[in-house]
Formats: sequence, structure tokens, C-alpha cells
Amino acid sequence: MPQLNPAPWFFIMLISWFTLSLIIQPKLLSFVSMNPPSSKPPIAPSTTPWTWPWT
Repeated sequence: MPQLNPAPWFFIMLISWFTLSLIIQPKLLSFVSMNPPSSKPPIAPSTTPWTWPWT
């Protein structure tokens, strides 16, 4: 059964993983995030109770 022969498919898998991890991934990680994380502590919004007109 030729589909059980791992020789060509294992090489293709290795080449694709090396391409992804050595070429594509550093290029993607070099982009600056448009929304960088902030070091400010989160501020809780001040809420006021709602006055219902029918109570």
C-alpha cells in the first residue's frame, strides 16, 4: 500500500514546518500590534442607580 510509505510525506511535512517556523513566523511576529497591552490598572466605571419613573 503506497499511502503507508512515509518517505515522501514526512519530508514534505518537515519542509513545510521549517518554512513556517524559520521564514513565515518571524515575519509575522515582527509586526507591531495596533493595540498594545497597557500597564495601567483597570479603572472601575462609576455607576449611578437608575431612577425608574414608575416606582
